Amino acid sequence: MGVIYGGRSGEHEVSLASAAAVFKHLDPERYDPVPIKIEKDGRWTLPAEPPKTMKAADVIKGVAAEKAAAGAPAAEVAEAYLIPRPGRDTLVSLPNASKSLRASSQSAGGRGGASGLSLDVVFPVLHGPYGEDGTVQGLLELANVPYVGAGVLASAVGMDKAAMKQAFIAKALPICDYDVVFKRDWQRDERSVLQRVVDHLGFPVFVKPANLGSSVGISKAKHVAELRTAIKLAADFDRKVVIEAAVPQAREIEVAVLGNDEPEASVPGEIIPSREFYDYESKYVDESSRSVIPAKLSDAQTAEVRRLAIDAYKAIDCSGLARVDFLLAGDSGVVYLNELNTLPGFTTISMYSQLWAATGLTEPGRVAAVYDLILAARFDEAALRLKDTCPPAPQPVCAALAAAALWWQILIDPASRAADEPLKRASADAVAAAQQWTAREPQRGEAWFYLAASRA
Repeated sequence: MGVIYGGRSGEHEVSLASAAAVFKHLDPERYDPVPIKIEKDGRWTLPAEPPKTMKAADVIKGVAAEKAAAGAPAAEVAEAYLIPRPGRDTLVSLPNASKSLRASSQSAGGRGGASGLSLDVVFPVLHGPYGEDGTVQGLLELANVPYVGAGVLASAVGMDKAAMKQAFIAKALPICDYDVVFKRDWQRDERSVLQRVVDHLGFPVFVKPANLGSSVGISKAKHVAELRTAIKLAADFDRKVVIEAAVPQAREIEVAVLGNDEPEASVPGEIIPSREFYDYESKYVDESSRSVIPAKLSDAQTAEVRRLAIDAYKAIDCSGLARVDFLLAGDSGVVYLNELNTLPGFTTISMYSQLWAATGLTEPGRVAAVYDLILAARFDEAALRLKDTCPPAPQPVCAALAAAALWWQILIDPASRAADEPLKRASADAVAAAQQWTAREPQRGEAWFYLAASRA
């Protein structure tokens, strides 16, 4: 399992803390983890050890200390490259990449110290743009590597707050009033944009970059001068700015969701921020905000937010896991859907793990459940892709993958064991067909036969 973390976004440090938690809770009997770090400049590297610090505040302080010591010589690190070669080495490492490339170009057929690794599955523990927004997911799709979490579409929609709100509106889900400001319009005519927003939403409002998480670049504006400053700040991070009407006496409620076709929702929790709202500083730096789990809600409100969390999850075609955030109006009790996070943080203060623990799913159990659900879904997707990518004889492999998916269903849902006998017959036929295809296509068939038969 390749665990990708870091990234080019402003949430790089949060990703390091989340990845540390993932590495800690991976079952060594089931997974052989490979740390893959994306540096802030975009380089993919293979660190000698995975990150260890799960507290985001400590990670942020550590990165600041590294910047202060920028004059010190950097340690040599192996760079990594993802290559679309299904069934073969898809992750290629070049130690001292530039030197190796020069050496290999000067020698006939030399590989310059390159080494390869075939990844069975990848867990992209990335937050923000260039990782959580469908870009890395698309790269993994092209490389034919199964991965944990939402697909390309759900990741992209989940990252873009404006597109997400349109998806929620299409499903008649309750959201607060909002407006979208494009940077080009703001630069062309600030006065008209300000007047439009004030006429539409009034004050106070929250101003956010459309494509960032962890409350980066978010401001609260109570008058025109603050609104102008807030839009300028958000536009520094994104070409698209989302402005939302503030919910009166808002309570911040969060629900964790887990699953594929039949997702489940956790008990709700409440964030009580140490500041006026739950911004980046209160989340990760001073960590003085409190959480109440389960949230003090009526039975009707609890049922409503859990139902809406699943509806929002399905509205963007999400899979694997997500955290859904709500705003509960303190004066009226009305629930507003705020946003959905397709890859919630796994840091020491992150709500996702705490919510499932309160619901009865422990940390190692949650991690195992996520991987089982994802792998079951990816079997189906792999079978569909093989119809186009593995001519001339894809049918036996598709059959084997389908049988494997059914066996995964038995493992996940013991109640389905009533279908044991027909599944055994179908699996035997599929495995026999896969063996025949393996004999004809040994290089590619071996990998898929292992995936479909041995692992299932």
